[in-house]
Amino acid sequence: MKRRQDVNRLSRRALLLAAAAAPLARAQGTQPPVRILVGAPPGGTTDTMARAVAVEMGRALGRTVLVENKPGAGGNIAADAVAKSAPDGTTLLMSFTSHAINASLYPSLPFDPEKDFTPLTMVSTSPALLVANPAVPANNLRELIALAKARPGKLNFAIGGVGSSVHMAGEAFKMMSGSYIVNIPYKGTAPAIQDVLAGQVELMFANVGNAQAHVKAGKLKALGVTSPQRLPAFPDVPAIGEVLPGYQSTAWFGLFGPAKLPPELTKRLSDAARQAVGSPEVRKRIEFEGATPVGNTPDEFARFVHEEIVRWAKVVKYSGAKPE
Repeated sequence: MKRRQDVNRLSRRALLLAAAAAPLARAQGTQPPVRILVGAPPGGTTDTMARAVAVEMGRALGRTVLVENKPGAGGNIAADAVAKSAPDGTTLLMSFTSHAINASLYPSLPFDPEKDFTPLTMVSTSPALLVANPAVPANNLRELIALAKARPGKLNFAIGGVGSSVHMAGEAFKMMSGSYIVNIPYKGTAPAIQDVLAGQVELMFANVGNAQAHVKAGKLKALGVTSPQRLPAFPDVPAIGEVLPGYQSTAWFGLFGPAKLPPELTKRLSDAARQAVGSPEVRKRIEFEGATPVGNTPDEFARFVHEEIVRWAKVVKYSGAKPE
C-alpha cells in the first residue's frame, strides 16, 4: 500500500511539474526564428560572418537564428527588407562597408542608412592588400606612385565590384597620391584576381583572405596594406598610411536591426551577438577569413557608421562612380 501511495505521489508531482513547464515550452516552441539577412551570395565573407555568428547567437538567445541571402544592388535589397521590417527582433541585417558607401553612391535609396536602422555591433574588420603582378616595375609604394605619375592612364586597377570597399580603397589611393590609374571592373573578385595573376591587369586592391596565398606563393607582390598599422602576417608590407598620411580603408562587417527596436531588445540582441563574436569558435572562423573580431557596443558602432558615411562621401564624389 505504502509503495502504491509513493508512486501516486510521484505521479502527481510529475504531472504538476509538466503542467508548470508547458506554458514555457509552448512559448519557446512558438517563438519565430530570428532571420539574419545577407545582401551577398552564399560563400562570400559577409555570408561566412553571418553564419558563424548565427549559431552562437542562437545559443545565447535560446532560439533559432537563420541566415537568408538576398544579394543584389550592393546589399541594398537586403537592407531595404530589414529597414521595412517590424522592430520585434526577428529580422536583422549582416551588412558590410557598402552600407556606408551606398549612402552617397546611390542618388536615391529607399531607406536612410542611419535613421532606418539600429546598430547592434561590428562583427569584424578586414583590411585589403594592394597587390601587383610581379612584372610591374615597382617594388614599393613610392616607386608605384612615381610610375603611375610618369605614365598616367597606362596602369590599371582590377575592381571586383563597383562601389565595393576595395574599389573605394583604390579611389582613395588615387585621390591622395595624385595619380591616374584606370579602373577595369569585373563581376566579382575571382575573375579580377585571375587577370592580375595572368598579367592582363597590373594592380588590384584585394581582401587579405583572397590575396594572401598568392602573395606567399610569390605569384603576386604586396606593396601596401590598407589598415592603419602593418599586419602581423605581412610585417614587411607597409601600411599605405606610412607613405600617404591619413590613408585608411578597412572593410567591416556589422549587425543591424530595423529602427525603433526597444532598448531592452537592442541590448539583448547586441549582447548575444557580442557574446558570439567573443566565442573561441567564431573568433577562429573570423581570423581564418583574414579578418579581426570586434564586438563593440551599439553606441560605438553607430558613431563608426556615421563617420564612415561622411568619409566615403568625399571619395565617392572624387571617383565619379555610379552604381551598376
